[in-house]
Amino acid sequence: MSSRRAPLIPPRLRALLVRVPLLVPLVRVLRKSSSKDRHRLIILVVATLLIGVLDVEVSAHWFSPALLVPVMLVGGLQLRLRSLGVLLCAVVASLAYMAVAGGVMQLGPGTLITAGFTAVLAWIMARTRGKLGVQGLRGDAMLLELRDRLKRQSELPHLPKHWGGKVVLKQAGGSSFGGDFVVSVRQGDRVEVAVVDVSGKGVDAGTRALMLSGTFGGLLGSVDDFLHACNTYLHRQRGDEGFVTAAHLSLDLSTGEYVITSAGHPPVVKFDAGTGTWHVATAKGVVLGVVPDLHCEPDSGVLRKGDALMLYTDGLIEQPGRDIDAGLDRLLGEAERLLPTGYREGARQLVNSMSAGHNDDCALVLIWRP
Repeated sequence: MSSRRAPLIPPRLRALLVRVPLLVPLVRVLRKSSSKDRHRLIILVVATLLIGVLDVEVSAHWFSPALLVPVMLVGGLQLRLRSLGVLLCAVVASLAYMAVAGGVMQLGPGTLITAGFTAVLAWIMARTRGKLGVQGLRGDAMLLELRDRLKRQSELPHLPKHWGGKVVLKQAGGSSFGGDFVVSVRQGDRVEVAVVDVSGKGVDAGTRALMLSGTFGGLLGSVDDFLHACNTYLHRQRGDEGFVTAAHLSLDLSTGEYVITSAGHPPVVKFDAGTGTWHVATAKGVVLGVVPDLHCEPDSGVLRKGDALMLYTDGLIEQPGRDIDAGLDRLLGEAERLLPTGYREGARQLVNSMSAGHNDDCALVLIWRP
């Protein structure tokens, strides 16, 4: 024995509403809307019409047209685009009733401009949510979750007490997202770190960096030749989305032996405690994703007590109108000036000093052996 749900609008009432031209769109939308969207639309339309009536009949001071602004904003956050159109029609009807019954002078130009601007803003919000397929502020929450995931992934794994490490990320324009990121993994006494730079800066490069950070993070520690695997993945991707450079460090924590490979990335630099100077590593290679078979020339060595390695992106040394070698010389000079006071405290100071005066994504990784 089957049972049917009672219709939201009784047939007689629906027939009466259809005779009112202004309510015909409302009836059609209610038929096609989901139950949640339908209930929200009814509540907001009733609130809109009620504001208009109370403004005229009770008090224009307590029920002013300004109350329609939050109603439209809620509609932009909660309603579908079709339902929002009906709500905006109800807002127009409410404002027209206020103007006719309460006097045209009651609705000044400022009120109409504010209402129009809010309606456009609500429409843009609803259209954006419709493309994303999310309700309310869920889209912003998803971006925040992705941002937090990228930050957690950029943290270095726990190192033994006789080792130290520091990661500093600074995105262009103070954004939470950028094209520079770090992935790292520790397996026993071996630590692998990769500093990656996606072309572009700020939010424009941030979405691709979010995607690649997950892929590169999964490859790191799972393959023998990390940069070759990354190059193979990028070369399979269709379309020209810009270049990607990376520097990869594999470090044995028990012996201090390391291997550096680079793919179009600025050179890694090493501090030699014996001489008290910084040296530029010779590792080099082609930018990732350009050629099917990546060929890199690695550099290797040993980190002894007091030594340090610094990996960074070109945002620290590249400035418009200046040679990149001059930027590298300035980086080494600032490192000699700031880092002797302490690697952990000096890393942030170094990034702030090198990035002052230009707007670009920056990433820096320092690993040292006290």
